[in-house]
Amino acid sequence: MKAERAFPSAVVTKKAERSLKEGHVWVYDAEITAWSEQPENGALVDVKGPTGRYLGTGLVSEHSKIRIRILSKNANDTFDEAFWERRLRYAWQYRKDVMGEELSCCRLIFGEADQFPGFTVDRYNDVLVTQVLSFGIEQRKDLLYRKLLEVLAADGVEIAGIFERNDLAARKLEGLEVCKGWYALPGKPAPASTVQTICENGLYYEVDVENGQKTGYFLDQRFNRRAVAALARGKRVLDCFTHTGAFALNAARGGAAHVTAVDVSADALALAKRNAALNHLEDKVDFLQADVMDLLPRLLEEGRRDYDFIILDPPAFTKSRKTVDNAMRGYQEINFRAMKLLPRGGYLATCSCSHFAEEWRFKEMLKDAAREAGVTLKQIEARQQAADHPILWGVEETNYLKFFLFQVI
Repeated sequence: MKAERAFPSAVVTKKAERSLKEGHVWVYDAEITAWSEQPENGALVDVKGPTGRYLGTGLVSEHSKIRIRILSKNANDTFDEAFWERRLRYAWQYRKDVMGEELSCCRLIFGEADQFPGFTVDRYNDVLVTQVLSFGIEQRKDLLYRKLLEVLAADGVEIAGIFERNDLAARKLEGLEVCKGWYALPGKPAPASTVQTICENGLYYEVDVENGQKTGYFLDQRFNRRAVAALARGKRVLDCFTHTGAFALNAARGGAAHVTAVDVSADALALAKRNAALNHLEDKVDFLQADVMDLLPRLLEEGRRDYDFIILDPPAFTKSRKTVDNAMRGYQEINFRAMKLLPRGGYLATCSCSHFAEEWRFKEMLKDAAREAGVTLKQIEARQQAADHPILWGVEETNYLKFFLFQVI
C-alpha cells in the first residue's frame, strides 16, 4: 500500500486472497478473519490478506453474505466525485466503442463488469432504468445519477427521466427497501408514460419499464436475434418462450416463411402482438398461448413436423446452485423434444441465461439430449451476451448467457 488510509480494514483468508488476486471482487462474511475497527454499513474499507498485503478497497454491506464488494485495487484511489465521474465516463466511452450506432437502447452500466458493484443502468431512448443491489451504491446513487447525466449531456444525450426498478427481492439481503418508481430529478417532471418505443436491429418494440421483466426488455440478446434473422429465410419457425416477440420478429424480418410465437403469459403475447403490428409483420407471425413444457411433448405425440427452425429462449431455470441439477433436467427436456421435432437438416437455436448453468454443463446437457434424440448436432455458432454486457474475467457471474445455433442431422 502506497498511501496512509483513513478507512477501516478487514483481514481475509488465504482463499479469499487468492480469489481477489485472480480477479474476483466479492468478499464473503465467512472469509473475514479480523477487523481493524467495526465499519459503518456502506462504508469504504480496505481489504488485506493474511500477511497484511493490500488487496483492494470496497463497500461494506453488513446484512449481506457478500460482506465487501471491491471497487478498486489501486491503493491511491481517493473515491471522490472525480473518481466516480471518471468511472462513468469509462463505461460510456466503452459503449460508444463497442456498440457503434446501437446506443439509443443499451446497457450503460453492468455492475461488477464496469466496476460498479450491484448497479445496473439501461438506456431506452431518453429514459434510464436503474437497479441498485448494493447498500453502498444506494448511499451514493444521488451522486452517481447526477454525474451520469452530466457525462451523457456532455455528449449531447439529454435524459428525461430515471425509473428505478428496485423491485428485486435481492435488495432485502442488503437491508434495502423493495420498490419501484420515478426518481425525482431536480427541475424535471417525471415522464408521462413508462412505455418507450425502442428500435433494435431495425425493429420497433414497446418496452414497459415499470412492468416488463428485468428493466423492461432483454437487451443482451440483440446480436443473437440478428444471427437468427440471418438463418431464418424460407424457414417455418417455432419461437418458444417468445416474451416480447423479439426472436419471432427478427426471424420474420429475416424472411421466414412463417413464425409461430409461443408464451404461457397472455400479457406477454398481447405485447408481442402489438410489436408485430408495429413492424407490419402480423401476417408473418401467429401467436399461441401455451406452456412450452406441455406443447413440445404434445406436438411429438401428434407426429407433427410443422417447423424446420426452433428457437428455445427460456427464462432462467435456476437462480441458485442448489437447484442447478433440476434446471439441467429441464433444459435437457425441452432440447430433446425440439431435436425430435425437427426434420433432418433442421435448425435449432438454444440458450440459457443462468450463470449457474455453466457453459460446460450446458454443453454436456446438449450432448445428452442429442444422444437421447438420436441426432447429431452440427454447430454453426456459439455466442454470448451483447458487448454492452461485458464479461469480466475472474468474475464468472458476469459470464451468464450461452447461445448456440445448430443444424440437426
